[in-house]
Amino acid sequence: MPQGRPVSVPEDGLTTRQRRTRPLLIVHTGPGKGKSTAAFGLALRAWNQGWPIGVFQFVKSAKWRIGEERALRVLGDSGEGGTVSWHKMGEGWSWIQRPGSEEDHAADAREGWEQIKRDLAAETFRLYVLDEFTYPMKWGWIDVDEVVATLRGRPGGQHVVVTGRDADPRLLEAADLVTEMGKVKHPMDAGQKGQKGIEW
Repeated sequence: MPQGRPVSVPEDGLTTRQRRTRPLLIVHTGPGKGKSTAAFGLALRAWNQGWPIGVFQFVKSAKWRIGEERALRVLGDSGEGGTVSWHKMGEGWSWIQRPGSEEDHAADAREGWEQIKRDLAAETFRLYVLDEFTYPMKWGWIDVDEVVATLRGRPGGQHVVVTGRDADPRLLEAADLVTEMGKVKHPMDAGQKGQKGIEW
């Protein structure tokens, strides 16, 4: 977009202002690092605008304290920007065995989705970060068609960003903005584990 101008203007009957303020469905997917990080960057912008923010994490462990959570909670409690509500719905990393059955994890994910639907209906937040939400859809725990229909039909000016690998084509089709993170090189490929300040 040269000089911040769109390449083309659709004939959709909307004014420039209406089109500019239309709520977005954003998807960050792909095998590269940075999907959640980019979503939390959006949350910082939303906080600065005074928007209430809801973060729903579906795969990261409830015991793991990531840096973005602490930072956004402190900012949300500061009284200077928007509020921040943080929910961890998952039972840990997908590739690590955790106590509980797959049915338990699936039920937790479904309850997380039910809460999101309630919040969307009530217009609780202006920005929703659905972190690692592609996985419960990929694993068949949450119905993709229902997700797409709910997100397409959400009321008001609620923006939603979904992160995670292997986003379903139906979700990509429904999205207004899709970014695919590609991995060119990663320290883990050379045997280096994740480190503080970079991965969390």
